[in-house]
Amino acid sequence: MRRWNGWGNTDIQIKLPPKGLYLLQDLLGEGQIQPDYPLEKLLQRIPDSRLPQHPLISFDPKLRLDHAHGQSLPDWIRLRGGTLERFPDGVAQPATIEEVQEMLQFAADNDIIVIPFGGGTSVVGHLEVPLVQRPVLSLSLQHVNRLIDLEPENLLATFEAGVRGPDLEKQLNSEGYTLGHYPQSFEFSSLGGWVLTRSSGQQSKYYGRIEQLFAGGEILTPQGALQLLPVPASAAGPDLRQLLLGSEGRIGVLTKVIVRISRLPEKDDIHAVFFPSWDEAREGVQELAGSFLPLSMVRLSNPKETMVNLAFAGHERQLRFLGQYLRMRGVPPTQACMCLIGFIGSQRMVRNVRREALSILRRHHSVSVGKSIGKVWKKNRFRSAYLRNTLWDLGYAVDTLETAVTWDKVNSTMAAIEKSIESCMAQWNESVHAFSHLSHVYRSGSSIYTTYVFRLAETPAETLSRWKMLKQAASQAVVGCGGTISHQHGVGVDHKQYLKAEKGPLGISTLQHIFSHLDPDQRMNPNKLLP
Repeated sequence: MRRWNGWGNTDIQIKLPPKGLYLLQDLLGEGQIQPDYPLEKLLQRIPDSRLPQHPLISFDPKLRLDHAHGQSLPDWIRLRGGTLERFPDGVAQPATIEEVQEMLQFAADNDIIVIPFGGGTSVVGHLEVPLVQRPVLSLSLQHVNRLIDLEPENLLATFEAGVRGPDLEKQLNSEGYTLGHYPQSFEFSSLGGWVLTRSSGQQSKYYGRIEQLFAGGEILTPQGALQLLPVPASAAGPDLRQLLLGSEGRIGVLTKVIVRISRLPEKDDIHAVFFPSWDEAREGVQELAGSFLPLSMVRLSNPKETMVNLAFAGHERQLRFLGQYLRMRGVPPTQACMCLIGFIGSQRMVRNVRREALSILRRHHSVSVGKSIGKVWKKNRFRSAYLRNTLWDLGYAVDTLETAVTWDKVNSTMAAIEKSIESCMAQWNESVHAFSHLSHVYRSGSSIYTTYVFRLAETPAETLSRWKMLKQAASQAVVGCGGTISHQHGVGVDHKQYLKAEKGPLGISTLQHIFSHLDPDQRMNPNKLLP
């Protein structure tokens, strides 16, 4: 069963090793544990619905609560603290595309706002209910989740957009194929959500980001259905598929998604190497990114993140031996940078690529430690998000942000982001611990993914106020360094005020005109994406 006020299923609990807790207490002080607001009281505060009756619409208070938020830190603060104030007036759960069409017509006939709902995993406010006079309907695609067609000859598959990651992969794997798209939210997020937020998976270096995997489909707009053909290439004017990607529900409801699939690989291994310093690590990874080697991933943690990852991992005996080995090989523990590298393909290809990749990294004084760390990471890669529950219960809040810049700006941008965050809460005599990794590398640059941890305040309002200050400082640092405001999580409400710096005034007005043409009544997920 899903947690109503946290991440994931209730039967999964991740314990923080003593070493990890001691590290947090040393860096931030003892956590300020706050009581959770009772579910029963929150349900009692949900107002009466403004929607007309319809057989496909539920007015159940718990269902309305579950569809009133995503998984952003502000969402958590409002849920845990009982300050969530806006709820959809009802939740529609259509089971077919025809019923989705019926719901959109019902919304048009009754002047209803529609918020498309996939897996509910947004971390930037895509699902926030707007403060408007019109009634708001959450349109869940949970049951619109079937495999429509599999085309082995074309390496294409057509799914209904509500299919969740595990169900999608299970159906493809049974036929010997994979999409290979594994975001952190893989277990709960939907294919449609991936497309509409321009998602990036952990192995996107090999399989591609969602914009490379998205081949076409169908979106139902207030002006009619828009069909996007899965041609392999076209010079017939601007590609309308790019218009849909990252549109965040502003132009309609995505119902069918055609994706490019791959045959299951013979080998899919993750190796770990350690570097003695950040500069050598960054230079090695940059050379690797430009090598054209078919790697599935390159994930490089800076020294602060490496320290946190090892402290949170447990297995103290094994880690003690690892530390001794690295010191013997000239890697000082306080400066060590861990890098995970994915090798994928046939056995022969993996063997040859691994030899060449490790040869490149050795020129930058890397120390290879084999597959054991990679196996553990791969086994638990979707469970690390559960640490958010654990840390909150211990009195700490966790949030993340990400950007992407060219290689010449990676060091300065990462330093600016971490500095902006860590200097933010001095006025409260509080500390913040920020650490980063390069999660996706490209020939011309890299993403930067930063995590920061701070103590909960005495009230939900104060915790939210502090988060807003941290978010603003970090976002201004990103914009000031010339980075994108979002590499993989979309814009939502949390990032929209910074979009103008990236798109420019003419770009913003162009998007506004497109959205107004397809949704003249501003019915579809308003107040998201555009400032």
